Amino acid sequence: MDALPRIAVDLFANPACDRAGAYGAARAAILGRDALAAATAQIQCWPGHDVTPLHDLRGLAARLDVAAVAYKDEGSRFGLGSFKALGGAYAVARLLCRTVAQRVGHAVTTADLLARRFHDLTREVTVTCATDGNHGRSVAWGAQLFGCRCVVYLHAQVSEGRRAAIAGYGAAVVRTAGNYDESVRRADADAQAFGRHVISDTSYPGFMDVPRHVMQGYQLLVAEAAQQLAAPPTHVFVQGGVGGLAAAVCGYYWERLGGTRPRLTVVEPRAADCLMRSARRGRITAVPGELDTLMAGLACGEVSPLAWEILETGADAFATIGDEAAVATMRLLADGSDGDPPIVAGESAVAGLAAAIGISANPAQRAALGLDQSSRLLFVGSERDTDPALYAQLVGRGADAVLRRAPG
Repeated sequence: MDALPRIAVDLFANPACDRAGAYGAARAAILGRDALAAATAQIQCWPGHDVTPLHDLRGLAARLDVAAVAYKDEGSRFGLGSFKALGGAYAVARLLCRTVAQRVGHAVTTADLLARRFHDLTREVTVTCATDGNHGRSVAWGAQLFGCRCVVYLHAQVSEGRRAAIAGYGAAVVRTAGNYDESVRRADADAQAFGRHVISDTSYPGFMDVPRHVMQGYQLLVAEAAQQLAAPPTHVFVQGGVGGLAAAVCGYYWERLGGTRPRLTVVEPRAADCLMRSARRGRITAVPGELDTLMAGLACGEVSPLAWEILETGADAFATIGDEAAVATMRLLADGSDGDPPIVAGESAVAGLAAAIGISANPAQRAALGLDQSSRLLFVGSERDTDPALYAQLVGRGADAVLRRAPG
């Protein structure tokens, strides 16, 4: 048995966490049962819909000295390689249904869009967004699926492989200078100038509805995981970014389980720790600069206010890791061991698991989170090899070679 990687984790227990507080109507208006039901009804009708697998990693659980490790693998979601397929495309569908309904004077459904019943109207609509890669791919795919045009903005650190994947769905791609947050502002400014519709996964003042729809789409994966698990997890470790996915996980369990919900730890790269900084200061705090991290999908310097509305008092802890921890965890999953299957996981997919490995080996941090032999851990594997060339470089072999070792 190979030793687990040694991972240094900066852990901050959130003093504002309110485990006794009710979820409340204001939070339910962002992420609630009704919104999840609406998103589920639409998304389950899309071509290619299927429930993604939940891996029971018993070998890894034994090595972490916990009762169970569950890994929700989003790599097969609609063939796009990440959970983002649930958010951006859903927001595109919602926007087009509303826009066309205003023109024709009656309700319009996703089925109408898929059947191209109003293609003469949808083809005149242009959606746009900024992205680190996966969200832009979802928006571009949604635009292609539902029949509108798309322009996607990429900052300088986004790889050529991810650019090509987005362009492959028919989107026009614009490169920008600066970091992700600057590309968000460029996309918004150009949308106002050219009459485009922004489909952003981050909220900002005056722009809340679309990011809310994106987050509502994400909750579908949490609902799936809850149904796949024999019992609720005691702990969830989830990636940060702008906070949308973490808020979707937190909101789902908080609304249903209240104070008995799993302990949630939100994990970020050290170079892009806007959520941890915000928790430490008790207010939304941005991270300036280039946000230079290998975990491209998490290279975000500004928190989404909608997500923070839930995470500010809903998250139990925040953690940061280095890029080397992500690479080591990618390799660990690719190798499989102790009966666990090999798993293809991209750079941003493994942050939660990497942090849990480091925390599990640190007695003080383990105690701070209440981790013990009865703990049941849930992770969201948010992407697979969305940049295949980079994945092969980091892991030492491509996804096909990794999966050839899988049983069956």
